[in-house]
Amino acid sequence: MPNLVPPVVPPGSLAASAQPVIDAGDGLVLRPWTHRDAPVLLAARQDPSIRRWGVRSVESVEEAEEMITAWADGWKTETTAGWAVARGEEIFGHAGLRTMDLKEGVAECAYWVRPLARGQGIAPKALRALSEWALGVAGLHRVELYHSVENMPSCSVAIKGGYALEGTARSSVLHEDGWHDMHLHARVAE
Repeated sequence: MPNLVPPVVPPGSLAASAQPVIDAGDGLVLRPWTHRDAPVLLAARQDPSIRRWGVRSVESVEEAEEMITAWADGWKTETTAGWAVARGEEIFGHAGLRTMDLKEGVAECAYWVRPLARGQGIAPKALRALSEWALGVAGLHRVELYHSVENMPSCSVAIKGGYALEGTARSSVLHEDGWHDMHLHARVAE
């Protein structure tokens, strides 16, 4: 059956080119993860805070490489994408689109920063840069962000990143310590 509404972003629009490097200002960039970054990704995913709020573990360099490959494959299939947040050779964290639905023009973003980068404004800068790229260059209409209501630092990052708090999804994500209520924040293309 034909659709009454065309896709917001035509299929193949992203995969037709290489995943971009996104300038976040002050020398900070979002660049695609590479396999040489696997040891940094593994070390970061051992941080208790990143583990607590994440839902996947990374226990070896091989698993880190698998995660990096999954992000690269996700770019090719236009379903997900991950970027290392870096300045020069130093990786401070991750910003990504956990899910992308180009037909609907909607994505869900995720981010984390290593302990050495916390409290420096790096996460909000990365989130703003990713969002501006997704809503502007990529042509998405809406980017959503979910975090546990117990994760107040993430709530602060979302607000600083321009994400309005839209509500609470009750008991919606299972973490290691049980079900969590999740705040829903979003940004919409102007």
